[in-house]
Amino acid sequence: MSQTLTIRSAVSGDIPALKAVMDRAIKELLPAFLPPAEVLASQEVMGLDTQLIEDGTYYVVEADGAIAGCGGWSRRATLFGGDHSAGRDAALVDPATDPARVRAMYTSPDFTRCGVGRLILATCEAKAKAEGFSRCEMAATMAGEPLYAACGYQRIEPFEAQTSNGVKVPLVRMGKAI
Repeated sequence: MSQTLTIRSAVSGDIPALKAVMDRAIKELLPAFLPPAEVLASQEVMGLDTQLIEDGTYYVVEADGAIAGCGGWSRRATLFGGDHSAGRDAALVDPATDPARVRAMYTSPDFTRCGVGRLILATCEAKAKAEGFSRCEMAATMAGEPLYAACGYQRIEPFEAQTSNGVKVPLVRMGKAI
């Protein structure tokens, strides 16, 4: 089934629908890569950072009016996490020396393998490059890593996000010159 994907900037009115897509993506797509305790813990360290919407760097992909996915990039220091995540840093980074951050990428389980992630990545990379960034980095989930590798991102280092209940969520920092 081929559908036309469109991409637009997210607005605050999208937040409830975006959170629903994120919840479904975590609950339905991560179990192929992580055990149940780590899937559940992922909800604590992942999610929507509304600062990205305020900054105009978060996007919604639609297919025939349905939200197929979302994601964005940031010129801020935080590498990953949502509004509820500990350790966020809203300081602006220097495009001359620091990478832009690709953030909060989610695909609806109804639209996997349809080009949603590639469209978001291409948009983020083009927008970051237009602002003077020469590199992008991200904290990839185990479910996202294959897509990012296919799009030219290289593993920098694996790490774990610690959660309040002691469960560690595996992530990998990845980067790409743009």
